[in-house]
Amino acid sequence: MKRELALEFARVTEVAALAGYKWIGRGNKDLADQAAVDAMRTVLNQIEIDGEIVIGEGEIDEAPMLFIGEKVGLGIEDSNFAQVDIAVDPIEGTRMTAMGQANAISVMAVGNKGSFLKAPDMYMEKIIVGPGAKGAIDLNLPLIDNVHNVAKALGKKLKDLAIITLAKPRHDQVIKDLQDLGVKIFAIPDGDVAASILTAIVDSEIDMLYCIGGAPEGVVSAAAMRALGGDMNARLKLRSEVKGVSLENDKISAYERTRCQEMGIDISKVLTIDDLVKDDEVIFVATGITKGDLLEGIKRDGNIARTQTLLIRGKTKTIRYINSIHNLEFKGDHIKELIL
Repeated sequence: MKRELALEFARVTEVAALAGYKWIGRGNKDLADQAAVDAMRTVLNQIEIDGEIVIGEGEIDEAPMLFIGEKVGLGIEDSNFAQVDIAVDPIEGTRMTAMGQANAISVMAVGNKGSFLKAPDMYMEKIIVGPGAKGAIDLNLPLIDNVHNVAKALGKKLKDLAIITLAKPRHDQVIKDLQDLGVKIFAIPDGDVAASILTAIVDSEIDMLYCIGGAPEGVVSAAAMRALGGDMNARLKLRSEVKGVSLENDKISAYERTRCQEMGIDISKVLTIDDLVKDDEVIFVATGITKGDLLEGIKRDGNIARTQTLLIRGKTKTIRYINSIHNLEFKGDHIKELIL
């Protein structure tokens, strides 16, 4: 991919974040998500790419989405443009946006065609570490064994190890077991993509992420880890395995199993980072919506808005923080109606 495309992709998450910010604190996560989806689609279709959404959200819960298989970019009409696969999460943290809480971001990963795992929108179990513990994780082993192996790789005692996870009932026992070992646990309400990146950046005390979260977020996290030199193991999980057996969950699980079979995915297999993202030439981009541990949130005064965007190019391992000031009155009409 041309280097110039990286800045174009940064513009995508900036506009999506600005559109989502319009709904911050208003209590309606679906309207926030829809605004970000519409903005992301609009800007993607202005870029000189022949793109395909290979992983997104919304198949199960009928939320707003950029759907799997959707074609985006000017390459819809001109096949001479770069062919790319795109994994998106227009708002990671829709509930946090709706409630005005921290750590909501707009995020996207782009790779050459065939780069990303194509998987349904379902649950995924994940272990993620930064470069210092690369090769020390194996989801075939018990979690406690992985914790000991990561600590050994980092040269740390267990009491000095910091693990981040999601504060969900499904993790209550895991959190207790790890705390009983003396490990420091940071439990966050949502946002495992941003949390995963904290394992691999300078000035973060997070050593490892473990959680059961969304598969779309898992692929996006894998792209960031591939670009940053980190490591990841993952395993797809059926709804009934996570939420328990019920008529509704069993029905959804049957659908998930069928979708995995159609996509040629062995649901029992532990996926390595090479299974999730096959190419080093990936671009990861995220823009903060609300202030968080990874990025500053949007600050807006009338028609002037400030954004902060994280841009990572896997080919060069370059990490950029882009601080932008937007005069919203000078955006195109098709953008202004989404963000004003």
